[in-house]
Amino acid sequence: MPQPLDQALAEVRELLLAPGLTRAVAAGRRRGHVPSVTRAQVRPVTLKSGPRLQIVTDDGARPFTRNVAPGAEAAAAVDELLAEPFGNWHVETDSATVQVRITKKGDAQVHRAATATAPATSQDHDRAKQWLLDPGDPLFEVIGGNAAKRRQIDAFLRALAATLPDELPPTLRVVDLGCGNAYLTFAAYRYLAGRGVAVRVAGVDVREDQRVRNGEVAAQLGCSDDVTFVAGTIEAAELPFTPDLVLALHACDTATDQALARAVRWEARWVLAAPCCHHDIAAQLKSNTSPSPYGEFTRHAILRERFADVLTDSLRAGLLRLNGYKVDVVEFIDSAHTPRNLMLRARRTGAAPTAEQRAEYDALIGQWDVKPALAGLLS
Repeated sequence: MPQPLDQALAEVRELLLAPGLTRAVAAGRRRGHVPSVTRAQVRPVTLKSGPRLQIVTDDGARPFTRNVAPGAEAAAAVDELLAEPFGNWHVETDSATVQVRITKKGDAQVHRAATATAPATSQDHDRAKQWLLDPGDPLFEVIGGNAAKRRQIDAFLRALAATLPDELPPTLRVVDLGCGNAYLTFAAYRYLAGRGVAVRVAGVDVREDQRVRNGEVAAQLGCSDDVTFVAGTIEAAELPFTPDLVLALHACDTATDQALARAVRWEARWVLAAPCCHHDIAAQLKSNTSPSPYGEFTRHAILRERFADVLTDSLRAGLLRLNGYKVDVVEFIDSAHTPRNLMLRARRTGAAPTAEQRAEYDALIGQWDVKPALAGLLS
């Protein structure tokens, strides 16, 4: 439930000035207000002159660092930061994590979670698992949280964390194309908001009932101002913003290609796609004559289907490279949890393709006589 803003900020102040502080980040802006800086980070440091509270602010052009002494100087500096109309505070201490988001009405949504600690033993295999999204997060109360779902969410968030830079932009706009029941959409929002940035998320699904259901979940979680849903196709859905990050998680067959094509047209900075089903290329392989000496790849149905998976995603990765992206193809969760465990992670560099990359792609589609759906969508 929302609580008065001054009460929430008083709690943040106490944590910032307490000995157990690990790190705190303030970012975003409140409705109708603009902070004098886009982001602020606070953490304790030890210098030759003794312990200090380090405050790093960023005005959008360059960071500014100052180290203030404990006591009155630190208290004054913290009070200055709390007076800024930031939209989000994320505070980590040695015992708890507190997240504060200021709503459009000026109230504070506060989430508190205990910090996971390791047992006294130093052996790695005895240490408590460090979840990127706390198992006690309200998300799991709303969507349910069995062990398998939590492992998948954690694996997805680790792939997301590996894709994004350590320093995120002050505002991050995210689109999930083909979001379905959106539990990964909400997980991405909870995780990114916890990193101290202002996050706006739009989920797209073709079903109107999913839009309604997901909107109700957003209201339950108190994030309907930041997380919205649209009923429509991946190709044609109208969105409230152009995204920085595009997600396409288990969109079936050529729906993944539609999502990737839209991400490229948006020039999205980051793309995460976990393909599902590869019927298009599989059907082409079935009707074509395989090049020698690779007939055995496609003679048997099960091998043809598996090879179609590999060929489809290889061509998708190649096309993303040809369109200015650096691409990694990774396993994002063990196959024991889901057979659809491959992920394309792409980061836009804007680099022009080399002649070698283009020749390699052309040779691959020429040898197998296939027409990737993504190529047609990008042409």
